[in-house]
Amino acid sequence: MLYYLFDYLDREFDFFGAGVFQYISFRAGMAVIISLIVAIAFGNKLINMLRRLQIGESIRDLGLEGQMSKKGTPTMGGLIMIAAILIPTVLFAKVNNIYIILLIVSTVWLGLIGFLDDYIKVFKKNKEGLHGRFKVVGQVGLGLIVGLTLHFNGDVVVREYPPAPIASVAAPLQEGKNYVDAKSTYTTVPFFKNNEFDYNNLIPFLPDEYTWIVYVLVVIFIITAVSNGANITDGIDGLAAGISAIIGLALGLFAYLSGNAIFADYLNIMFIPNTGELMIFCAAFVGACIGFLWYNSFPAQVFMGDTGSLTLGGLIAVLALAVRKEFLIPVLCGVFLVENLSVIMQVYYFKYTKKKYGEGRRIFKMAPLHHHYQKMGYHEAKIVTRFWIVGILLAVFCLATLKLR
Repeated sequence: MLYYLFDYLDREFDFFGAGVFQYISFRAGMAVIISLIVAIAFGNKLINMLRRLQIGESIRDLGLEGQMSKKGTPTMGGLIMIAAILIPTVLFAKVNNIYIILLIVSTVWLGLIGFLDDYIKVFKKNKEGLHGRFKVVGQVGLGLIVGLTLHFNGDVVVREYPPAPIASVAAPLQEGKNYVDAKSTYTTVPFFKNNEFDYNNLIPFLPDEYTWIVYVLVVIFIITAVSNGANITDGIDGLAAGISAIIGLALGLFAYLSGNAIFADYLNIMFIPNTGELMIFCAAFVGACIGFLWYNSFPAQVFMGDTGSLTLGGLIAVLALAVRKEFLIPVLCGVFLVENLSVIMQVYYFKYTKKKYGEGRRIFKMAPLHHHYQKMGYHEAKIVTRFWIVGILLAVFCLATLKLR
């Protein structure tokens, strides 16, 4: 909203300093600052309210050191992050941008699913929370919205073969007529020079009028997988929030570079008009995660609950899809992936050995993987810090793919 106010003041009254709001970098910086302030200020009030309402986490004894001391810690802290994401985004982003609209809808949608799950756990005293099938239905519903929007909306287009450098960075679309519009189902494949890939080619014999179904199904799978991956990773203080902040920063850089014609031309990457605005959302996202760590770092004063974890994972998926970097998700979200694989491997190996030998055996001392290291005697703060380092390395590697082709 502030963008439109200062844009009006700049155009009509030549108001001193109002023109700075035209710059994505300035608005992104402001979004980070406001996001941090909202998270820290609102977080303290919310935690006190949750304590008064006795909305605490019920802990199942898994035999982990220090685990039972966390019993009664307030949950639903994901509300802090949702507020810290939405408020700066509405203030500083162009809210009529299709990508910003899509991210706002995704934030509210996933936040409601997670909140309902936490509400059932806390107030209905049902440790299982919202049944898994209903979570999946909600995630599939969002996947349909995102997939159909990215495919059919007229404002969503990718542009190939950038022309010679454009004179103005501030207005990179002025000579957009020189671009060749490509299908919205195009994406990029890392490590290849001619790296454009069309999802419609996955099933060559499918009639053109039905090829959108393939893309939508891929979007549904990605959103569901990454959202659940973040949910499983949220098991020890500060882990999911810290990893999400690292991923969000990398995606913000991808969005900024892909949305600017000059940088897209220099890096020889797909130019995606209007995605530069996602840098403001990513800045708010990163600020919200870091601000949440003020209260969630060890020892945690609040847990994000499914309200936060499902939202973080889903937003990461939608951001990656918007900037056409979904093929990098297995690497960029490598920590989420390994955490998920550790659970899948543990469950299936246990069932296999029980059927074959009559006794279930385990690959890890406990799954997800972070609990395995806890069982080995590592302090959870050390585990979290090392997982963050791995996350940073993976993010840097993904950014290097801009030139490693």
